[in-house]
Amino acid sequence: MTDPTAPARCCVPSGGGAPAAVALPLPSPRRPGAEDDGMVSLPGGEFLMGTDDAEGFPGDGEGPVRPVRLDPFRIGSRAVTNDRFAAFVADTGYRTDAERIGWSYVFASFLPAALRRGAPRPERTPWWCGVPGAAWDRPEGPGSELGERGDHPVVHVSWNDAAAYASWAGKRLPTEAEWEYAARGGVEQARYPWGDELDPAGEYRCNIWRGTFPARNTAADGFRGTAPVDAFEPNGFGLYNVSGNVWEWCADWWTTDHPAGRPLVNPAGPAAGTDKVIRGGSHMCHKSYCNRYRVAARTANSPDSSSGHAGFRLAADA
Repeated sequence: MTDPTAPARCCVPSGGGAPAAVALPLPSPRRPGAEDDGMVSLPGGEFLMGTDDAEGFPGDGEGPVRPVRLDPFRIGSRAVTNDRFAAFVADTGYRTDAERIGWSYVFASFLPAALRRGAPRPERTPWWCGVPGAAWDRPEGPGSELGERGDHPVVHVSWNDAAAYASWAGKRLPTEAEWEYAARGGVEQARYPWGDELDPAGEYRCNIWRGTFPARNTAADGFRGTAPVDAFEPNGFGLYNVSGNVWEWCADWWTTDHPAGRPLVNPAGPAAGTDKVIRGGSHMCHKSYCNRYRVAARTANSPDSSSGHAGFRLAADA
């Protein structure tokens, strides 16, 4: 039976098929402050989380709008890059879930015909191909490489991988409430981090699908795939690319049950679950099917899942 509280997977294919738990290389301790570059300090306080926007997806638990109070915290102004992740791997010998499992999801049109042909595809999202050998440093599978994408967000990383990196860096993943507060940039209840209009005065503010999904991407915003982590203007708190580019893992287990009423204080989600929250949308989001680059939009995936459009940014206590 379908679980009515499970996240809709129109945006993010679930990996599944993870091998039995094995002992992974432990991240080595890092000196305090080793990964502070790009972290911004936020004052916290009370804000209105969620939305009742008519463009939203009620089944995703975007609402009700509810008051949330946060302590001060720090968060990355940018998503973690390929260069940063390479330093982590070099220091620890860490192998990602995609490497251990042996495959990851790649958008079909990014693949040569030989890899597309016969690749398994999810029934609901046939534009994804399960590609053996696809991983963070081989983002389009065997024969591909990062090239000039050192300053692009690392992808093909699972929640487990993101949490391991955060531990190595002496940080953590943001809670979903922290992520949304930071992504709003001080603009209360706007649809996007900059306001209610997607392209104000015709100016592109984010990296999303431009054209007709999934057949044609005009790349009018300048990018067909991922963009550098500091592309476009930052929001009012100095955060880049909180709408579009890559989905970002949060610390919380998924739920659609959000108590309303008095302010929630530092909510951290359920104590357990099967899926982890991801926020922000990606370069593959389009209003026709996945209007989830709105700042209150949300979905989730299993902690071992990876794909070519999901990454993360770090957070820390103040």
